[in-house]
Amino acid sequence: MLKQSNIALSRLLQLASPMLPVGAYSYSQGLEWAIECGDVHHQASAKNWIIDVLDLYQGRYELPILYRMFQAWQVGDMDTIIDWDVKFQAGRDTAESLAESRQMGYSLRRLLNDVGTLPAEFMAKMNALEAPAFPTVYAGIAHEWEIPVQDMLHAYAWSWVENQVSAAMKAVPLGQVAGQKILLEIGESLPSCVAQAMRIENVAISNFVPGLSVAGCRHETQYSRLFRS
Repeated sequence: MLKQSNIALSRLLQLASPMLPVGAYSYSQGLEWAIECGDVHHQASAKNWIIDVLDLYQGRYELPILYRMFQAWQVGDMDTIIDWDVKFQAGRDTAESLAESRQMGYSLRRLLNDVGTLPAEFMAKMNALEAPAFPTVYAGIAHEWEIPVQDMLHAYAWSWVENQVSAAMKAVPLGQVAGQKILLEIGESLPSCVAQAMRIENVAISNFVPGLSVAGCRHETQYSRLFRS
């Protein structure tokens, strides 16, 4: 019989896989505008953009909230889950970024319903949430699958980085070797990013990244584009 830790690892890889049908590949989160205006134009500038967003936004906003959502799922505190979901969605400061998180949350929750292998009590709580954001659903299934919280945060961050690198490879464009080099370099910073997200105090959680917000807004009206946000 497989050890539970091995099963949890398989589930973690499933959550982190680009095959997860939630549509993450279709979003650039402002990166495509940064490419359009010339801020990102080669391997080094692509790496710098992605690592800055990882540190300033993911590590200080999305990952800390994901961590708190996981903790709330652990104790079944639906009021706290809803509170953090509302706060997270309020911090999505462009129309497309809000729609993105809701769409991915909807897709992941629908997948969990279609798979049909999860406890009815858990799915009842999940289905009672009104238009949950992607991290809300992600934290819930990670807890249900008994994935360690630090591993969950690492996988979530890795998936985001991988999608950003994939977007850069298509839109700059960059070659496959350049993409792998970026992943190798940024991958080294993920443990410290996760550690920061787990340490940060509630009052320090912030989505204040003006350059990213401007890129997201400009991307919404970009004339020609490959990605939805």
